Amino acid sequence: MPANLPPHYHEVEKRYRAARTTPEKVAALQEMLALMPKHKGTDHLKADLRAKIAKLTDEIDHPAVSRGGRPYPFAIRKEGAGQAVLVGPPNSGKSSLLAALTGAKVRVGAYPFTTQVPEPGMLQFENIRIQVVDTPPLSEGRLESRLFGVMRNADALVAVVDLGAGAVTQVEAVLRLLQQWGMRPLRLDDELEPGGEQTDKRLLIAANKADLEGALDASQRLTVDYPQFPVVITSATARVGLEDLGREIFRSLGVIRVYTAAPGAEPNKENPLVLPRGRTVEDAATAIHRAWQQKLKYALLWGSAKFEGQRVGREHVLADGDVLELHG
Repeated sequence: MPANLPPHYHEVEKRYRAARTTPEKVAALQEMLALMPKHKGTDHLKADLRAKIAKLTDEIDHPAVSRGGRPYPFAIRKEGAGQAVLVGPPNSGKSSLLAALTGAKVRVGAYPFTTQVPEPGMLQFENIRIQVVDTPPLSEGRLESRLFGVMRNADALVAVVDLGAGAVTQVEAVLRLLQQWGMRPLRLDDELEPGGEQTDKRLLIAANKADLEGALDASQRLTVDYPQFPVVITSATARVGLEDLGREIFRSLGVIRVYTAAPGAEPNKENPLVLPRGRTVEDAATAIHRAWQQKLKYALLWGSAKFEGQRVGREHVLADGDVLELHG
């Protein structure tokens, strides 16, 4: 059966063959896959494209060990309840913001490309810790495979822009680069599509340097032009908006905190289970110990229940802050 590929497919295929960087190749392959008609005549070609995408992304996710056995600086091991990656143009204040949020010792300079490799820090948000990663600046013409890998593995992206230097234009540039890399920025209420052809990432905007003159007008324009994304006004220097940014980063991770309690005992609010949003009582029980998957009969629920101590079954969907008392 003929594939009957549309003309635009062949245009994207030419772009793939001319691509010089891995992110450009992956983005083109993803677009080719999305354009391909869905019938039996394209099954073999689809499998070939998916294999190429898998090979390229595996090279990004599992780079060869550097000389001397030193750790690969762009391979950031996830820690805490989730990972948010700061992205943005040169001199937008990402490094200063990371230091203000996490206390991490980072190199800060008033000149472009101060950050050469990703720098992680840990943000204390209420009773959990969230990993925040500063990255080398995004700049058109600098499509780096290594940076693509860091962004691809992130749970959420924070676009950091300078309110004193054309913030709207900077957001446009970030979104344009994400599109070139085959990434689709999501709103907080959008659901991730497992197995999709694009790399979907929740995105929020940190409108930084709020202490500068004219910053208020610039931030208001951002909220008007980009209502689909949360916009948090921040200043690393004046320590403005840090709590609000931490709260939005937590929301962007798409996770909930669930607490457990033994019968007749108070729940431990210092060490919650952290689960993806939409998970059930059974998911929480299994996260504690696999044995609960078999022996769980029901649970008592406080928090999002219709009444305190409501009896619920395995499939009950949990909310942030719920307290569970498991019964086998």
